[in-house]
Amino acid sequence: MTIQTIKGAVALVTGANRGLGRALTEELLNRGVKKLYAAARDPQALQGLSDDRVVGLRLDVTDDDQVRGAMEAASDVEIVFSNAGLALGTAIVGSSVLDQAKREMEVNYFGPLRLLQRVAPTLARNGGGAFVTVASVAGLTNVPFLPTYAASKAALHSLTQAARVLLAAQETSVIGVYPGPIDTDMSRALAIPKTSARDVAIAILEGLEAGQEDILPDAFALEFGRSFEASPKTSERQVAAMMLAAAA
Repeated sequence: MTIQTIKGAVALVTGANRGLGRALTEELLNRGVKKLYAAARDPQALQGLSDDRVVGLRLDVTDDDQVRGAMEAASDVEIVFSNAGLALGTAIVGSSVLDQAKREMEVNYFGPLRLLQRVAPTLARNGGGAFVTVASVAGLTNVPFLPTYAASKAALHSLTQAARVLLAAQETSVIGVYPGPIDTDMSRALAIPKTSARDVAIAILEGLEAGQEDILPDAFALEFGRSFEASPKTSERQVAAMMLAAAA
């Protein structure tokens, strides 16, 4: 895998307006990127990023035309952070489950796939670069607090593995990020310990520059990852026990 240098690079972050996306954006600027495309569904939400290197992009990753337009605008991009995500469903029964699961898949799986489809040729022209997918430890072992969200992140994990092989010939590094709970709006309702978005962003960028293919950017993720690597079935049972303890 090619080592990625952040200083002087041209980067793009989806979901850059808040949470981990905002933290990644700020930390990339701190680390000296030459240009940063900050993408969000509502560019007005990016107004606080007062840096001449920032180029705001309107981007809903579920909209084919917006993805096409954003990728055409970012023709010099070298590192892409596919960060935009959505968590809705907390069950697998009920009238809204299918609609929520479809929306999660549109954002969490088909969104990154749309980006890959459009940006891979650009990355090849620009020397290879990197495509970073922000998945979740819940995509390795389903965490039934958010069952359909976890399923969408499992699909993203699978896509990441395939893209890593398929884009290797053009020297594009494909990196999977698997965080545990992050202290953002998405996880506000979860009464569990969480890592700050800034700390996770720093760990992601350090992992990228170190050439890691799979980045576990916080203590929860590291412990979870060790359990999963030792035995996926044991990891599944541990999560089930955690769910039972929480329900007791």
